[in-house]
Amino acid sequence: MTVPIISLERVSRVYDMGRVAVPALDDVSLGVQPGEFVAIVGPSGSGKSTMMNILGCLDRPTQGAYRLAGAAVAKLDDDGLARLRSRSIGFVFQSYNLLPRTTALENVAAPLLYQGVGRAERVRRARAALERLGLGDRVDHEPTELSGGQQQRVAVARALVTDPALILADEPTGNLDSHAGAEVISLLRELHGAGRTIVLITHDPDVASSADRQVHLLDGRIAA
Repeated sequence: MTVPIISLERVSRVYDMGRVAVPALDDVSLGVQPGEFVAIVGPSGSGKSTMMNILGCLDRPTQGAYRLAGAAVAKLDDDGLARLRSRSIGFVFQSYNLLPRTTALENVAAPLLYQGVGRAERVRRARAALERLGLGDRVDHEPTELSGGQQQRVAVARALVTDPALILADEPTGNLDSHAGAEVISLLRELHGAGRTIVLITHDPDVASSADRQVHLLDGRIAA
């Protein structure tokens, strides 16, 4: 039987706000198999951001168990979490999160630096990722010299360069116009068609419809 990329078992996340405890996720169970394209969709305040932080190993559940690519996340210390995150997840954020005054090539190569990959191999892999996404003529451009759509494609190239098990895309079209947003969704569909596992987090039903399966969050619980 195939090991799920993502396995959440009765996960809850409660934030202690002093005199009051605020539940952000409440008894959520979810499995994502290798090669799936899943959208986690819901309005503001539904728990999407908390879900993304837990799936991305940026936060820990208050209760329940999370396994990423078979690894029990709760058993890892902060360094172990960072290693798992860098090897298993490629992140694509709404705000791109590119390094300023740094070329597209250097931005894409950065995750490989943290993995200890030598410079020549970093450059080769980063250039190949950018060329794959149609940015071969933009490798020496800094973020301010690129359109929003191009910046997001650089971010996708950075997510892919480590060959992760999972692409985690958090509102990847949120800062883009409709044309550039459609290009990014088309790119995610293409990557999924090539066998990538993608979890897309969005508030937009039209964006969510691009996925093969939708998980609806409402008030911290899975509604559908």
